[in-house]
Amino acid sequence: MRAINLPTDLLRAFVSIIDLGGYTRAADALGRTQPAISLQMKRLEELLDAKLLSHEGRELKLTEKGEALAVYARQLLRLNDEAVAKLKGRAAKGQIRVGLPTDFSVNFLQDAIVEFTAEQARVTMSITCDLSRKLLDLLHADELDIVIALLSGDRNPYLVRNWEEHPIWAVARDFALSRQQVVPLVTHPEGCEYRRRMTAALRSEGRDWRVAYTTPDIGGLQRAVSAGMGITALTRKTLMPDMRVLAARDGYPAMESIRIGLFYKHQRLSGAGLMLVDSLIARMDEAAEPAPSKSLA
Repeated sequence: MRAINLPTDLLRAFVSIIDLGGYTRAADALGRTQPAISLQMKRLEELLDAKLLSHEGRELKLTEKGEALAVYARQLLRLNDEAVAKLKGRAAKGQIRVGLPTDFSVNFLQDAIVEFTAEQARVTMSITCDLSRKLLDLLHADELDIVIALLSGDRNPYLVRNWEEHPIWAVARDFALSRQQVVPLVTHPEGCEYRRRMTAALRSEGRDWRVAYTTPDIGGLQRAVSAGMGITALTRKTLMPDMRVLAARDGYPAMESIRIGLFYKHQRLSGAGLMLVDSLIARMDEAAEPAPSKSLA
């Protein structure tokens, strides 16, 4: 099979169209004409023998293959731009606005950001913690530069990497509840993917539930569970020593896995932002969870 090389100028045009919302804006940002950008897209589609972009009314959308390519394109461009910056000796500087989800353990990510800031004295950091869907809205509106968020839909145009998490049922060690009793849930507000998975799993078992405690903060959620206020969904990283795990044999079926994604708009990301992305990817790779044991089901 003949090797096919994907030129970075074609990938940059493709990603710029996605990030900036159209051919004309991409052309302005890259210093090209709109017809030149169109020709680059045509060449890229010919190389891959695939349609990458389509129009739905006046809105430009990624096709399924376009969304798949976008993930690779962002990684290839990041490596290209980092290599150029390193060899040219460019120092990281400027402000980076990062979004971290309250519905996921972010302590280890905050540690990575603190370490990065300590090493890069000319970089200032602004961190926003909120529900994943709100963070992605802020990224779309160019109010954040980098976002870690839970994947909730099919379309993720700014996705770069993703990891799988396996939610577990967590309860205080001395908490007791019969199968006939209504399950008191400790949860994040409506819209949280963990909350949706808990209620879906209980519904599949025909178990009744009620929301006993709601908080947007992971620390508040942990404290409520430890105090015996109810049952929640956590990850292994957020399970506290005074908690125990419930499984199918206890009447709590396995929940659907969750995908955690790293998102950014390459065209709008600075060299410092690309360096931080590297640090976050490394930390997420280290913390990636193995598949759950079959014996727990």
